[in-house]
Amino acid sequence: MRTTEVMTAVVVRTPGGPEQLHLETRPRPVPGPRQLLVRVRASALNRGDTSQRAGGYTLPPGVTSPLLGIEVAGEVEAVGDEVRAFQPGARVFGLVDGGGYAEACLMEEGLALPIPEGWSFVEAAAAPEAYCTAHESLVELGGLGPGQSVLIHAAGSGIGTACIQVAREVGATVFVTVGSDEKLRRCLALGALAGVVRTRENFADAVPEWTKGRGLDVVEDFVGGAALGRNLRALRFGGTLMLVGLMDGIRGDLDLKQVVLRRLQLKGMALRPLPLAAKVAVVQRFRERWLPRLVDGRVRAVIDTTFPLARVADAHRYMESNASFGKILLEL
Repeated sequence: MRTTEVMTAVVVRTPGGPEQLHLETRPRPVPGPRQLLVRVRASALNRGDTSQRAGGYTLPPGVTSPLLGIEVAGEVEAVGDEVRAFQPGARVFGLVDGGGYAEACLMEEGLALPIPEGWSFVEAAAAPEAYCTAHESLVELGGLGPGQSVLIHAAGSGIGTACIQVAREVGATVFVTVGSDEKLRRCLALGALAGVVRTRENFADAVPEWTKGRGLDVVEDFVGGAALGRNLRALRFGGTLMLVGLMDGIRGDLDLKQVVLRRLQLKGMALRPLPLAAKVAVVQRFRERWLPRLVDGRVRAVIDTTFPLARVADAHRYMESNASFGKILLEL
């Protein structure tokens, strides 16, 4: 496959709003010994991208690309000397440390997956971050299982829609908070039992009725400090609050007495800062448990819309409007 020495990439000239996203020509990266150079055909947006663009996200140690984009699908252009699982021309998808908003990016061999037959690049790019996050937070760390209950905040997001389906598949009862009646309707269709529109109702008031006074086993929170107190009160004795996002505040009042007396667990999770070996293990769990379900249709990556790379600023504006249901993607 022919390669060039340069590529078009989205750069942030100055931290700020979507207007700071610009297309520029950059040198094409060169793969290291265990890396693939991937010609990007689709790249999914994530909330971390908007935070990084605005200057509110510090890159984890070891991340070398300042470019946005952490999950992509495309074709292998070149491989490092020690790569054995893939050859140029292979269709792959997976997680990257950064650089997905570009015509080409580097992907570690251990994080790359073959695109299943019949999948488009857009379908492939929409899946890995959402389902890896959902499984790791709900199942591996949250301990969610059959007969338990979970509340998923921001359930209409790309990760939220994956969380609904993961929780449903492991036999849990799912409740949600969303931003509109239409999103609630669509969450119920994915497998949620009940939910509230957060601008109109307080989820903490609904939890006793939903759970017959028991409380929730797990709360999956992408909101952050603003809901901390209500999340803790909604948990059952010994319940777990999973903090996976900080969309609405990095600080909150913590009632330590409540945590101690009710044996509550407060856990945080992010994929990007993990060391490579841990990320490879995450991707392997996704490959074994959820990729077969995605292939046979038992679960699906919910896709809202796609934008061409040249309209990346519009894509960010749309994400920040909170109007989307499911994943937003850039198509190259």
